[in-house]
Amino acid sequence: MDEQKNKQINEKTDWNIRPYLAMGLISFLVIIGSISFFFLIYRYHGFTRIMEKFLVILQPITIGLVLAYLVNPVVNFEEHFLLPFLRQRMKEQEKARKAARGLSVAGALLFVSLVIGVLLQMVIPELYKSINGMIGTMPRQVNSFMDWISDYVDNDSEVSGYLEIGLTKGTEFFEHWARTEFLPQTKNIVAGLTTGVIGAVRILFNVVIGIIISIYVLMSKEIFIGQSKKVVYALFSGEKANAVIHTVHKSNEIFGGFISGKILDSLIIGILCFICLYFMKMPYSVLVSVIVGVTNVIPFFGPYLGAVPSTILIMLANPVQGLYFVIFILVLQQVDGNIIGPKILGDSTGLSSFWVVFAILVGGGIFGIPGMIIGVPLFAVIFYILRRALNYTMRKKQLPLDSENYIHAERLDLEHNELVNYQEEEVKARPESQKKRNMKLPKKRIKNQKKK
Repeated sequence: MDEQKNKQINEKTDWNIRPYLAMGLISFLVIIGSISFFFLIYRYHGFTRIMEKFLVILQPITIGLVLAYLVNPVVNFEEHFLLPFLRQRMKEQEKARKAARGLSVAGALLFVSLVIGVLLQMVIPELYKSINGMIGTMPRQVNSFMDWISDYVDNDSEVSGYLEIGLTKGTEFFEHWARTEFLPQTKNIVAGLTTGVIGAVRILFNVVIGIIISIYVLMSKEIFIGQSKKVVYALFSGEKANAVIHTVHKSNEIFGGFISGKILDSLIIGILCFICLYFMKMPYSVLVSVIVGVTNVIPFFGPYLGAVPSTILIMLANPVQGLYFVIFILVLQQVDGNIIGPKILGDSTGLSSFWVVFAILVGGGIFGIPGMIIGVPLFAVIFYILRRALNYTMRKKQLPLDSENYIHAERLDLEHNELVNYQEEEVKARPESQKKRNMKLPKKRIKNQKKK
């Protein structure tokens, strides 16, 4: 009897202790999380420095993954034609597959290198010519401007006095700035130049490492895909894992369609710009076309960002042609935005114009120029995930999925689980006599139509 009582007492105490242990553990985790969050905010600058160091360390891997993702469509295109050809001439299928993959990767990287080399070959000589021309014509333009000022000053003594005072103060300010600001900062300027050269060499080294990493990724991309799916199915249930993999496939479709389409669109715009500027006999036609084509990769704001320096370059050579170029670029961007762009991109993002501008501004504000480029497809993926989650919730509640059904909705009828619009509320609020009269009117109209 005593043993049974002791067992009952122990079971009761164990049963009573469990909730307190759970509450204590949850409280402990909440306190630890709060303290960690506080120190994360309090030591925000230290956290950002750690993140910056971490990103610098991962820079070669990031470059390699981005390069592999961009080159992958070219690899798939080349492998589609090489693999059947090699399988007919090689007995072992595995060796044929590896050979096709290796040749496709090498051909894709060679193609990208040739494209970059051709662009540099087009831009650098034109840029050198433009800078050399500006340096050659600048003294003449300055002399003509000074002659105009001297002629104007000779005719107006009051202006000459103000100009003399302004030149004296400007000279004094420049001497004071050179003595107190510029000369003490020469050491920092030299150190900054040295740091810039070291940074450029480091970036070049990271690019080389990134190319090697991209080769490894492209050669074994099926293995990485299989490993990633294995981890997903290990961590999540079957239904959730299927949803995650479907979302990743859709994200790849959005990103790939947008980026490849935007690159093709920018290439077409650059070629059209060069052809039109060549026949219009515009100066710096090659350089301007490259600037317009490259900046066109940035949605919405890109064409205007490229038009500003191009207009300045052309106006320095010929102001009238600069005005013609502004008109031409406006027409070209209208053609791109209404005809070429929609034909190539279609509805790859599924975003309205407002959300496109929103994504560009937010992405550019956080990540700069790269954020302006990837902001639209990234926000499109987020928008797609939120829309799927919202539609799933609305299906569970047995409510309409189309947003147009909610435009005139005033409330939800809880009894019938139906949306009630404003017009239906007005009909219900009318007196019964008026409702009957309104119900009889269509019948009279039908009878009159039959008599006729």
